[in-house]
Amino acid sequence: AQIGIAANMSLPDLRLKQDDITVNGVAIQVRVTTEDPKQDFKPDTGRIDVLRLPGGPGVRLDGSATAGSIITPHYDSLLAKVICTSRTFEDAIAKSLRALHEFRIRGVMTNILFLRKLLTNETFCSGDCRTTFIDKTPELFDFRTRGDPTTRLLNYLSSLAVNGTKLDVSKIPLDCKPESPAIADLKSPKGPVSGGLMSILKIQGPKGFAKAVRQHQGGLLMDTTWRDAHQSLLATRVRTVDILTIAPVTNIVLRNCYSLEAWGGATFDTCLRFLHEDPWDRLRKLRAATPDIPLQMLLRGSNAVGYTAYPDNIIVAFIQKARETGVDVFRVFDSLNYLPNLKVAMKAINDCNGVCEATVCYSGDCSDPRSKYDVGYYVSKVEQLIPMGMDVLCIKDMAGLMKPKAAELLISTLRNRFPDLPIHVHTHDTAGTGVASMIQCLKSGADVVDACTDAMSGLTSQPSIGALVASLANTELDTGLNADDLHEINNYWEEVRYLYAPFESQNLRSGNSDVYEHQMPGGQYTNLQFQALALGLQGQWKAIKKAYAAANSLCGDIVKVTPSSKMIGDFAQFMIQKGLDAQGILQNAHQLDFPESVVKYFQGYLGEPDGGFPEKLRKDIVGNRPILDKGQRPGTSLDPIDLKEVLEKLCSEYPEFEMLQTDAISAVIYPKVFEDFMDFRKQFGDLSWVPTSYFLRPVKPGEGLEVPFRDQQDYFIKLLAVGRLLANGEREVFWEVNGVGRIVTVLDTVSDVSKVQGELAVARPKADPGNKLMVGAPMSGMVVEILVAEGQKVGKGDGLLVLSAMKMETVVKAKETGKVKTITTRQNESVEAKDLLVELESC
Repeated sequence: AQIGIAANMSLPDLRLKQDDITVNGVAIQVRVTTEDPKQDFKPDTGRIDVLRLPGGPGVRLDGSATAGSIITPHYDSLLAKVICTSRTFEDAIAKSLRALHEFRIRGVMTNILFLRKLLTNETFCSGDCRTTFIDKTPELFDFRTRGDPTTRLLNYLSSLAVNGTKLDVSKIPLDCKPESPAIADLKSPKGPVSGGLMSILKIQGPKGFAKAVRQHQGGLLMDTTWRDAHQSLLATRVRTVDILTIAPVTNIVLRNCYSLEAWGGATFDTCLRFLHEDPWDRLRKLRAATPDIPLQMLLRGSNAVGYTAYPDNIIVAFIQKARETGVDVFRVFDSLNYLPNLKVAMKAINDCNGVCEATVCYSGDCSDPRSKYDVGYYVSKVEQLIPMGMDVLCIKDMAGLMKPKAAELLISTLRNRFPDLPIHVHTHDTAGTGVASMIQCLKSGADVVDACTDAMSGLTSQPSIGALVASLANTELDTGLNADDLHEINNYWEEVRYLYAPFESQNLRSGNSDVYEHQMPGGQYTNLQFQALALGLQGQWKAIKKAYAAANSLCGDIVKVTPSSKMIGDFAQFMIQKGLDAQGILQNAHQLDFPESVVKYFQGYLGEPDGGFPEKLRKDIVGNRPILDKGQRPGTSLDPIDLKEVLEKLCSEYPEFEMLQTDAISAVIYPKVFEDFMDFRKQFGDLSWVPTSYFLRPVKPGEGLEVPFRDQQDYFIKLLAVGRLLANGEREVFWEVNGVGRIVTVLDTVSDVSKVQGELAVARPKADPGNKLMVGAPMSGMVVEILVAEGQKVGKGDGLLVLSAMKMETVVKAKETGKVKTITTRQNESVEAKDLLVELESC
């Protein structure tokens, strides 16, 4: 009939009458395209890695794409036409939706989620649509693109296989798969808990909790394995998956403990920066896995979990969210014992019904009459803290400086002076005296001391929990913990520690009593070693420790704990790099460019050290920069930050993710780190559940691994081969996933692409996504018009060139105001996504 009409035949000529035509059903055609609906249907290009098509009665497919097909920018973006027929319109919609749900397409963006939104829209289903329907219905675009975890994992494993890692992964045993002991085999009481500290906190609140701690018969312990222990020994690198594995057993064996230290300190930064994990998600999971034990965090007062002061409203919001998410006990301290910096945080903890464990940091030797920090110093600090809302007192010996004699003198004095105040003592075992000092603290009147599982104890970590439990057994300070079950937990952590062998300190093989000289905090020791290595200062650790002591003296013999300890560490490494001793610093300070952390300290942004600043050095370092007035709290000089505005910006920047207020807080505290974290998530997804051996160590060709996918079936993945280096700098990596072949393309960042044979030996440079002056191609396509010239000034949002792909033209705009430095393309040239097109310079 169509051919006849085209030949100028009429309906009667074709023996057709409108009245004879009847409706026998309904058909809906949906067009699946490789387009991004949220980017104005911008076409996508690339290889189709996985393609699974729908089928069944009444479903017809028109299309020729297969797995492995390359979608180029030079033709239509149509992937397949899906025609579904049924008796009624409603049934046809249902069949179309089923067909769209059955599609599995990996490797390129599609419009399937948009089509599903369209087919479930009430107006569309009523048939009352107009040509402007899509433009006037923004809710059609209200969907979140879900990344395929298999593809993202393969992307990560492929990148690791091609580019390797800087870690010495040869130390990780190939067959190391730590397993948690069976709960049924534990000797500790199981079942519901009543009367424990967690129950008391829920029912009676922080005051009742503190009273119960003070009235407790026997010694109480806090286990630091999940936070400070690995921060001190393994550069804070233990991942959430390894903690969660042992969490259910820990919840039973340690339910008579004071708390589990699980969050805060350096773990927040390290989760985002190195482990690519969401620290808030870690807290949520640990809270769910250990409902019977209070969770504790380390809070840096006005610095929250960062290294600088933040506005008061950020501190309050952080504490509120931490309490809501799972923190019960807040150990809050100031890195200089500058108590005004604790006021906002302590009030916020009180207001959200958390236990406020206010801290006085220990420094020097209170048993030495020559020490700046004598017993009277600590008594004075405690007297000031009590009216500020303290529930529990913590004496934080972050460097392990407290000797048994000093412990007896200080704790007995505090107990006599403050008989109703719960006292919690924290230490490190750097010099090897930790167990003796903690036992002495308990004998002298402390209620709680810190320890960790044997396999993670000693050296710069905390004393052994097994040693303390055994030493206190059958005494009036008996902890009530089952030693056999503790051994089971310890066996697990012994295995886990092998996984993190690359992060073990190379210079830490035994206790070091020189800590009494340099006074470096245990939690900083291994982190500073890794930092020194990254700065090319390997082999100079002895000199760095000496410089650390000298830097401390130059700053006024201050209390050293993050962030003040980080400042001293930066200062020490600066001295080594410049080849200067203390005298050299004093002589040349007025003409040296000091690390920013050192300058900010002398400006007063960390608070005021006891005894004040060394004014001559302060003047030379600060120069003409502003200095906070004496007594001015740093937070008061900072304007509030609108978290709602920050969250809206994040939602706009990352539409494929569900952004929460906790994300906004993370972005405020660590802006660049959070941006890098989100870039990792976009490329590789959430890998916090991936077994650590696979996360750290590149897979070798021929090696297979079984991956327990979260919320999915287990996958068996095998690396078949890594392809040759291509002219564009990429390699193809060949995998087998549950017997099905997959190919992943990865940019080789370590090989010299110029050595590749062929006329395209040098690849086009890529734009740095973090540099707004570098403008890259938003998609593959052809440059059809260049709108600017080199040397021309452009404003933010001005058009630079026009790119064409799949019949669609896109104006590529400047992301920042500047002057055109170079144009790296020409008209009618084909480019790939992310290729550098225009580079600007500031003007």
